[in-house]
Amino acid sequence: MSTQCSSDEMDFGRASGRAVVAAFDGGLVTSDAGALLLGATDRAIRLVESFAASFRDSRDPNLVEHSLTSIVGQRVFGPALGYEDLIDHDDLRRDPVLGAVLGKPIGGASGVTGSGPKPLAGKSTPNRLEHAPAGGLDTRYHKIRHDGAAIEALLVDLFLDAFGNQPPRRIVLYLDATDGPLHGHQEGRFFHGHYDGYCYLPLYVFCGRHLLAAKLRRSNINASAGAETEIARIVAGIRARWPRVSILLRADSGFARETLMLWCEQNRVDYVFGLARNARLEARIAGALDEARRLSQTRGGAPAHVFRDFLWTTKDSWSRQRRVIAKAEWTRGEANPRFLVTSLADDDAMARPLYEDIYCARGEMENRIKECQANLFADRRSTATMRANQLRLWFASMAYVLVATLRRIGLAHTELATATCGTIRLRLLKIGALVRISARRIKIARASTAPAANAWRLAATRIHAAARASPA
Repeated sequence: MSTQCSSDEMDFGRASGRAVVAAFDGGLVTSDAGALLLGATDRAIRLVESFAASFRDSRDPNLVEHSLTSIVGQRVFGPALGYEDLIDHDDLRRDPVLGAVLGKPIGGASGVTGSGPKPLAGKSTPNRLEHAPAGGLDTRYHKIRHDGAAIEALLVDLFLDAFGNQPPRRIVLYLDATDGPLHGHQEGRFFHGHYDGYCYLPLYVFCGRHLLAAKLRRSNINASAGAETEIARIVAGIRARWPRVSILLRADSGFARETLMLWCEQNRVDYVFGLARNARLEARIAGALDEARRLSQTRGGAPAHVFRDFLWTTKDSWSRQRRVIAKAEWTRGEANPRFLVTSLADDDAMARPLYEDIYCARGEMENRIKECQANLFADRRSTATMRANQLRLWFASMAYVLVATLRRIGLAHTELATATCGTIRLRLLKIGALVRISARRIKIARASTAPAANAWRLAATRIHAAARASPA
């Protein structure tokens, strides 16, 4: 009996007496079967639909092949699935599972040719969306524009919706700035000495794992520049729905500025900010530093710290006295004093727990920023204008919200409950599957021995339940 041969087959030797061959003839196969989970998560919170509502589509409906919702969905699902740039969509547009998730036809039951079906948009269509100029008349190639204020408000609304009808008694908003390296001649580029390179200086605002703001800024500014405006907008949005919620602002010393602290004091918002040390402050706790040094010596050189709580004001930059917490630390044979300023009274938080339990938790925000920047490619800012780069940042931000929602709803109390977005993508989203199409259904057949099958089933069950419970 003759064997079947193909000129496309590649020979990889023999195993157990059989020839090992490979060829690209498997039909409809995907490496992103986990997009089904993202699609179910999107239906639960209607992220893509709401995000698309922030755009204005002036295209002729009779000439439209790719709907606005489909294009926006592609750009949100792309980073979540590990596709960092627009050029990736020339291949991603052929993915059968993503096409099904976005409601696009994905070919017939007989399989595909080498080029494959192309149900989704290639790189050019979303590229034109990103580069649409602000204001003015629609041009021939730029007929879709975005409303930045609506997108900013959507991030806050998605945060509020996550709590349903049970608003928290108190929330803590984290602020931080980070660098967005630039390697070209983008609009607004400046050299930043601290980061030793040309970059933007985006401002992030989180509440736990919830992202509330991602604002792109030039880097020739103070880290706190514009923070008051962003916080005022976010607080107004929160209190419109939760008028009685207690709000605490937390940030490093770059945000301990008179304007922001005064705004907080005038608007019933508490704050805990790091405070840059100086000679006057160090002299104020000289006795505590000496006490910490003696403690360290009695402990064989182990680090020791003593806390002090006092009222303080600057010579001319502060308008009033404020409560300052000092940590007089002696470590590695030298003084290492740290300070913070807060609006919280003594009876709300004592000095040591305020510093260690409330302020030091600020470091967790670094992990959230790393997820956005490293896992979801929020640091990709290769377009020429700040407007386009800001939109790219928002696409990455929405991808973060989508994966974080999957983690919060679908993976609670599992081993992946605190996993990063990158780990979730590796374990649950980048899964190979065979796509079988019949007259009545599309079946995504995954490996029977998939390592994360149980976690995948549990997440799917929970997400589907959340989607059914969400209001239409």
